Amino acid sequence: MGIKWKKGCTFVRNFKKRTKGMNDIVKLTAYRDWLRDLKSQIKTSQIKASLSVNSEMIMLYLDMGGQIVEKQEKTEWGSGLIDQLSSDLRKEFPDMKGFSRANLFRMQKFYKFYSPLFRKGNDSVTKNLGDDKLVAQLVRQFQSSDNVEYIHSDVQKLPLLQHEWNKIFVIPWGHNISIIEKTTNLEQALFYINKTIENNWSRSVLEYQIETNLYERHGKAVTNFNLTLPAPQSDLAIALMKDPYNFDFLRLSEKVKEAELEKALINHIAQFLPELGIGFAYLGRQYKIKVGTDEFRTDLLFYHTRLKAYTIIELKTTAFQPEFVGKLNFYITAIDELVKDDRDNPTIGILLCKSKNNYTVEFSLKKINSPIGVSAYHYTELTDDIKAALPSAEELQNELLNFEREHNMTD
Repeated sequence: MGIKWKKGCTFVRNFKKRTKGMNDIVKLTAYRDWLRDLKSQIKTSQIKASLSVNSEMIMLYLDMGGQIVEKQEKTEWGSGLIDQLSSDLRKEFPDMKGFSRANLFRMQKFYKFYSPLFRKGNDSVTKNLGDDKLVAQLVRQFQSSDNVEYIHSDVQKLPLLQHEWNKIFVIPWGHNISIIEKTTNLEQALFYINKTIENNWSRSVLEYQIETNLYERHGKAVTNFNLTLPAPQSDLAIALMKDPYNFDFLRLSEKVKEAELEKALINHIAQFLPELGIGFAYLGRQYKIKVGTDEFRTDLLFYHTRLKAYTIIELKTTAFQPEFVGKLNFYITAIDELVKDDRDNPTIGILLCKSKNNYTVEFSLKKINSPIGVSAYHYTELTDDIKAALPSAEELQNELLNFEREHNMTD
């Protein structure tokens, strides 16, 4: 039985308004001429897509977004334009995805978001470029500083090379949409584009990094790397640090002990390593160091494949205290003297505390010659009574085995 809509309801009024606008637009010669040219451009893009599927598609979407914006600004075709265009393109290209009403709005938004990077005054550089000229002209204009005028104050302060924002064509369309919908400015967007390419993130990982505000946390730790490491290595070491680190994948009590935190991180190594960042290779927990007749143990030891350096991570469940630096400095010296060889760069220490006062940290690092970075971290805190009520991993495993036995699911 079909749905009966009331004659005067909002949905019916809006639908009639949109379809009326669509019928008016399709009668216009200018619209039909533009639609014919656009269809030709799409057909050309289909041929080129076999050679460069993703970049060609995104160039097409960017150009279509620019044309839609231009038509809306320079014609009086009304609010039904996108509905009519979607209907016509889907009829012409029934096997092609991407011409839904929603996706045409995304193309429009995509163009508007990045337009400050390739607009000169109020003129779009993505006018109807013609079929075989589309890719060459777009890329040439993107790469030519003569055609770029930074018209937003936000853009003027961006330390951009022209090839930086060509990377919008490298990542998938879904990634691009997630970025423009979840970020607020071009600098953030370009940061996440670069990180996506660098780390080969899936869309879900990208969205997680945006939601946990990696942009704000990235490279924000207090360190002495500029004073203790040579320039190329110090820049990379600073970039790998975050503040705070997000360990929300852990569910720990408010009064967690350092050994419990350490164990929990290793038990969740699959989530821990991505939060640390690319390049960390885990070597061990409570790594034993023998100095003379004395034995010492670092919390966590890693090797960073890009820095070519051992990396010690010390965990503290309290606020930062200056004496923490002295102990970590000792461990760094021991690894440098007893473990690393001539091919390795100086060992780096990372101190993770429940909280910190940045001024106190800076003061504590002033006379330290070993490279050390200090960050805070957070995790999901559970009160002791809630944590006690939750089943342990072993209890959950036993329950699962019992369930399988009861239902004859075991081999």
